[in-house]
Amino acid sequence: MKLACDVHTHTLYSRHAYSTIQENIEAAHVRGLELLGSADHFSTMLYPEQDYRNFQYFINVSSWPRIWDGVVLLRACEADIVDLEGHLFGWDIEIPSAINGDGFKRHSTLKKLVFRDLDYVVASVHGRDFCKGASLAQTTAMYIGALQDPKVAIIGHPGRAQVPFELDPVLCEAKRLGKMIEINGHSFDLNGSGKVATSCQSIAERCAELGVQIAVNTDAHIATDIGHFERTQELLERIHFPEELIATRSKDAFLGALRTAGIADIRPEEGKIR
Repeated sequence: MKLACDVHTHTLYSRHAYSTIQENIEAAHVRGLELLGSADHFSTMLYPEQDYRNFQYFINVSSWPRIWDGVVLLRACEADIVDLEGHLFGWDIEIPSAINGDGFKRHSTLKKLVFRDLDYVVASVHGRDFCKGASLAQTTAMYIGALQDPKVAIIGHPGRAQVPFELDPVLCEAKRLGKMIEINGHSFDLNGSGKVATSCQSIAERCAELGVQIAVNTDAHIATDIGHFERTQELLERIHFPEELIATRSKDAFLGALRTAGIADIRPEEGKIR
């Protein structure tokens, strides 16, 4: 089973990660990856004050080369789902001025400003307090709401989020929108009981049955983890998961998935985004 893309990875910017974007690119090149997606956290986990200047890392990602050391480099973030409507972090944080203090002529939010130059977004649950006491219908609607955000391409690590939800409605909406469900290798490292692996397997099996695309990622927080999919590959091979449903099997497959979903039309060899 070939997996040539790792589209949920972190740099030093995420604060509990340990490598630069260049170190991650070098690791991707060594591992023979065709495409790397850098998706640092966009979340309250980073700073106690949600000031625009704290997030300016995201507003200059257009300076990154599209092809670096032979690896296609995509610009993303992992945004927290913050309520039962599926809103993403920053949606309600108003930003009156730019990082230099100049006022904006038009109303803007932190989410809008950060998402503007990104290729895609991974939407994940981290803080779960807002889900306490919620019904399955509410948590299911939460994931469906997140999928409907125009920039969201992937639901991040639902197998370890510890938020129960009805699987089929979420997967059917992902299929309708042409979006992806993540099978996250880092999840296995964070849970030694086997519960997360079992959950990931159940999700993958149902994705295969319904014909839903998955994204297989490391969620690497250090360069040495980039492209190490061994545990996830073993799981997928064991259940005979169809390779044509793995959007991260190749650069062309992943870029095609973004294009089909209407999220981004990226043609790195032409140096274009359409």
